[in-house]
Amino acid sequence: MTRPALKLYDFALSGHSHRVRLMLSLLNLEYETIPVNLREGEHKRPDFLKLNRFGQIPVLADGDETIPDSNAILVYLARRYGHGDWLPADPLGEARVQRWLSAAAGPLAFGAAQARLHKWRGVPLDYELAASRAKALFQVMDEELAERPFLAGDAATIADVALYTYTARAPEGEIPLEPYPHVRAWLTRVEALPGFLPMPAINA
Repeated sequence: MTRPALKLYDFALSGHSHRVRLMLSLLNLEYETIPVNLREGEHKRPDFLKLNRFGQIPVLADGDETIPDSNAILVYLARRYGHGDWLPADPLGEARVQRWLSAAAGPLAFGAAQARLHKWRGVPLDYELAASRAKALFQVMDEELAERPFLAGDAATIADVALYTYTARAPEGEIPLEPYPHVRAWLTRVEALPGFLPMPAINA
């Protein structure tokens, strides 16, 4: 039996890893999962650092090509396998998506994601700052999602994939989503997409 060409180095409870698994599922792509044990420090060992010198997951291998960084992987998958449906080719459409990829790497990563990490793993950080960043981002998202069904327009893009996981799991960081009805409606729309793959809960 031939193994899939795509290999994903990941950690099951990482939101960054989940956004890639979600994209692979939405595209109905077969892939091999290679778990990386973060607790054992496998992501800092020499063999993994050959894949990503930053020592971070996820990493996608596609044949001879290696793509680190979850947002970079989303761009790659959309361009390579998405048939033009997940990342607009026109300058304005692509810019609208890139704006949200920047939000995923900035206020989402340093907001809801860090709040979740603090409450889950006890990682020492400024929780109040992380929570305030999360709430500020969700307020912006809520206002914009009142105007359109998805973050970058009328159809789902990799922007929605990039923002979904840590937004959906914000309550695990004790960030409630009740104040953001349009965000909650958007989460439901993402979850209704064909091929949607849920994120495991940390207490499952």
